[in-house]
Amino acid sequence: MENYFNLVPLIVILPAAGLLINLFAGKYLGEKGVSIVAVGASVSAFLVSVLLWIALVDADYEAALVNMPLLDSWIRIPSAGVEIPWQFRVDTLSVTMMLVVTGVGSLIHLYSVGYMHGDERYPRFFVYLNLFLVFMLTLVGGNNFLMIFVGWEGVGLCSFLLIGFWFDKAKGEGWKNSNAARKAFIANRVGDFGLVVGVLLTFWTFGTLDFYKAGEAPIHAGDHAAEETAPVFAPEVETEADAEHAPASGPIGVFNQAHLWLEEGDHQVNFGLFSMSLEATITIITLLFLLGATGKSAQIPLFVWLPDAMAGPTPVSALIHAATMVTAGVYMMVRSNVLFHAADATSFVVTVIGATTALMAGFIAMGQWDIKKVLAYSTVSQLGFMVAAVGVGAYAAAIFHLATHAFFKALLFLGSGSVIHGVEHGHHHHEPHESGGEHHRDEPFDPQDIRNMGGLRHRMPITYWTYLSGMLALAGVIPFAGFWSKDEILLDSLKLGTEQGRLDGYFGFVLLLVAAGFTAFYMTRQVALVFWGEPRTEAAAHASESGPTMTIPLIVLAVLSLVGGFMNIPDGFPVLGSLFGVHELTSWLEHSVVYAHAGAFNFLLATIAVLIALAAIYAARLVYNDRVLRTFRRDPLETDPRTSRAFALANANLYWDEMYDRYFIRPYRASAYWLAERLDWSFWHDFVHERVIYGTFQALTGLFTGPVDRGIIDRAFNSIGTGIRAAAGRLRTIQTGYVRVYALSVLFGTLLVMFIILFPVLRDLLGM
Repeated sequence: MENYFNLVPLIVILPAAGLLINLFAGKYLGEKGVSIVAVGASVSAFLVSVLLWIALVDADYEAALVNMPLLDSWIRIPSAGVEIPWQFRVDTLSVTMMLVVTGVGSLIHLYSVGYMHGDERYPRFFVYLNLFLVFMLTLVGGNNFLMIFVGWEGVGLCSFLLIGFWFDKAKGEGWKNSNAARKAFIANRVGDFGLVVGVLLTFWTFGTLDFYKAGEAPIHAGDHAAEETAPVFAPEVETEADAEHAPASGPIGVFNQAHLWLEEGDHQVNFGLFSMSLEATITIITLLFLLGATGKSAQIPLFVWLPDAMAGPTPVSALIHAATMVTAGVYMMVRSNVLFHAADATSFVVTVIGATTALMAGFIAMGQWDIKKVLAYSTVSQLGFMVAAVGVGAYAAAIFHLATHAFFKALLFLGSGSVIHGVEHGHHHHEPHESGGEHHRDEPFDPQDIRNMGGLRHRMPITYWTYLSGMLALAGVIPFAGFWSKDEILLDSLKLGTEQGRLDGYFGFVLLLVAAGFTAFYMTRQVALVFWGEPRTEAAAHASESGPTMTIPLIVLAVLSLVGGFMNIPDGFPVLGSLFGVHELTSWLEHSVVYAHAGAFNFLLATIAVLIALAAIYAARLVYNDRVLRTFRRDPLETDPRTSRAFALANANLYWDEMYDRYFIRPYRASAYWLAERLDWSFWHDFVHERVIYGTFQALTGLFTGPVDRGIIDRAFNSIGTGIRAAAGRLRTIQTGYVRVYALSVLFGTLLVMFIILFPVLRDLLGM
């Protein structure tokens, strides 16, 4: 089974091969051929992930490092002692992420076959999807922070390409899509700056970017091996070597170095002009990593890009902005759990940001009309749960919620795509048969506006029942998957407060509990307005169920949303614990996440959480009852004076975009205008270039060509020429043309020469 570890490069190579085939031959293959290649590449990568999971189980969960063929020495600078290989790490955390990315990704690829049918850029879309898998799998599979960064930037690029995929839509829609893509790209670059600086500071501090070196095993909390370096090395080997060839000692990676130095207690990091304690340095590193996570995982203050990212095709929303890419920040922080565990200040900030984001986004979702924007803010809120889990030290719970959220949020996004697809079909089917059809065709119709829906459970039964299961999972209703993962995060938050007296534990618990209530309310509101009651438009009345390529992934994800939580049943839960095992996922993650831990089931807390969810569902049903749905014109929360102001705030996204526009975008544009027009053009170009440089040059050239050149130099040389001409005129008079004169001149010249030669002799003879 150990040979299966050698397959891990295929996790990247297979999607890369798929995208290259479709890139160069997609236009000749047709939709069917493109679909087979793209979906086949994704499914093949999923099968490789399954084999890696089997290999890990067979190897007793011992991790392996595998060098990519031809890239084992990716970056090597011998003079500086720098060596960064392109190396994959196969451990329980990376394989979990691989299974989620490729499993959910394969279902979304299959769904896209039906959803994107007929699109003129069908091959390009699947090229981008496969490219996304390449970078996402690089991110989760790499064994060093630089590979994480490569994947990090790659998924950001794919996000830009896919959000703006329909950049050429008519009636201004294309501009909105392209602006959304740019907004996502720029917001992520702000966060990426933090990640870059954090990675550089990590390299400066530890002299390496590798998580663990070959033959090195993680030091877990409480290990006595922390006292010395040699026992750190265990049968964790590269693919070419067996366990017995592992070194007894040698260089170690970032996390074990941090663990050992923290055990020493007085390690200093030298920065040349000053030094800093290791604890302070790690705090700065983790805060920089958190900045990167707020961009990629859409947390305050950089979450504003994700709701606008719904401009892309719905499969993009499901794949990138619900199930995989946005969880990259959570994965990075869980992977760096040794560093975050050592930085209490950072953990406090992480908890506050995550819990506040969860509450804020849940509140905003209650006032949205776009079916996908409701889910977008829901994603921001659920990511807040995961980030807060990292802050309270519940690293296994964060990954657990990441996995369950991938199931039910991908289901909800794909379900919303099915709804949009069905409503659009109903709109186009109904429109030509209406009297005055040409007039209706010119009227704007938004198939994503839930006010244009209603009664779809009768027209789209498969979509409805699967969507309902996703809604219940997201709301945290037992026994759906969301209940188990949310409850574990709430429990860990409460335990941090009660057992350790930490304020951030209490803060996270209260805010997340309220956010869970918001979640159940806005999801019930959405289901009521979309599926219950009677159709409010002819488009909804004529909507039709989607085809099998779209409904089969919905059914699979609905089943996962129901049973997915059983992979981590808490200790003490009756019946299910004996059937499915206790804390299976946490026990699995403990082999790679040093500070992963499991807790016992808390019946009281679980009861409170479920009752809050059910109460919120009941309250939403009271507000959006059958009478309201029959006569629906405006939201009851919008018309009720007691809730109208709150609804207006939620509908306006708490004015986050307006705030950014006023305090960041407008000043930026004004400063950019000043720099471009005033400083660069008016001052630098017009004044410096035109007046100072060009004007001075023109004045100097005028001076040198006029007074200096013509007045002095030319006059001087002209005077010489005039003098020579005058002398020549005088000498010319001796030229008579008579031979006798020339003979006499020669005679006189000869005599003169002889005199000059004989003059010294004559002077001696005469005694002169």
